[in-house]
Amino acid sequence: MREVLRARIVLAAAEGLSNGAIAGELAVTVNTVRKWRGRFALQGSDGLKDAYRSGRPKTYGPDVQVAIVAAATGAPPHPAATWSHRTIAAQIADTDFAAVSASQVGCILADLDLKPHRVRSWLTRRDTPDFRDRVADVCDLYRHPPEGVIVLSIDEKTAIAARSRRHPGR
Repeated sequence: MREVLRARIVLAAAEGLSNGAIAGELAVTVNTVRKWRGRFALQGSDGLKDAYRSGRPKTYGPDVQVAIVAAATGAPPHPAATWSHRTIAAQIADTDFAAVSASQVGCILADLDLKPHRVRSWLTRRDTPDFRDRVADVCDLYRHPPEGVIVLSIDEKTAIAARSRRHPGR
């Protein structure tokens, strides 16, 4: 969302609008417009990305996030009807990853806007042994696209809710 706003600032500047007009149109301050116009002028499109900030390194890498998403998007273990952060953490602990706390599972799911406790039915996703490897390849493509390439994700069936199959054999 922030990148979209920054791009709109640059596009409005390319149309010849003043800083004040851009700020009024996009509901930001004039200083914000100055900042992103200046960074774009100096660094090009790379200037619109967030600058590196120091801080505490992440405790869990993307592989743990993939494992949490894989667990949260599958059916919960019997007899549970829904996932909880605690059951997802227990499921991850059974794999080859380090112990992840229930609160950390909650933070990761919140960052990804996943709410497995609100799902009414489950997709019939097959558990294949190379699932995590394939997901890691796709995630790596999004995180590090090839030079000069735009990566898009397209939903093939928009506005259709995914539900479990009534007749799995068909």
